[in-house]
Amino acid sequence: MGEEQCKLTVFFEEPFWVGVFEKIENGKLSAAKVIFGSEPKDYEVYEFVLKHYYSLRFSPAVAAVVKETKRSPKKVQRDIKKSLEKTGIGTKSQQALKLQQEQNKQNRKVKSREKKKAEADRQFELKQQKKKEKHRGR
Repeated sequence: MGEEQCKLTVFFEEPFWVGVFEKIENGKLSAAKVIFGSEPKDYEVYEFVLKHYYSLRFSPAVAAVVKETKRSPKKVQRDIKKSLEKTGIGTKSQQALKLQQEQNKQNRKVKSREKKKAEADRQFELKQQKKKEKHRGR
């Protein structure tokens, strides 16, 4: 089994606080977006991760470059501090979320089209039945 890395970025996007989960597994990146509403406290984020992580709907995987190098703990802390100061989400995550959004849109279109066709068929059958009933007595 491959190694899995997961990163959560929480930022303010008018008018809500948003969290983006980025999961890198086997060199492929997938993302999930969560809207928190008001600014979440650290313990609320931790509780959310514990309770809802496995029910998150991640986007389809997108190829990503993963560097595996050993780094010193101080370097890791500096990088974490920089990432906390930085706002926004990575472009790969945005691509993954956009892909998921497009797939959901396609699914909605297909369901809507099927529903319209079923309704049109039903209406047609009703008209045919009424037409037959009119001519039955003559």
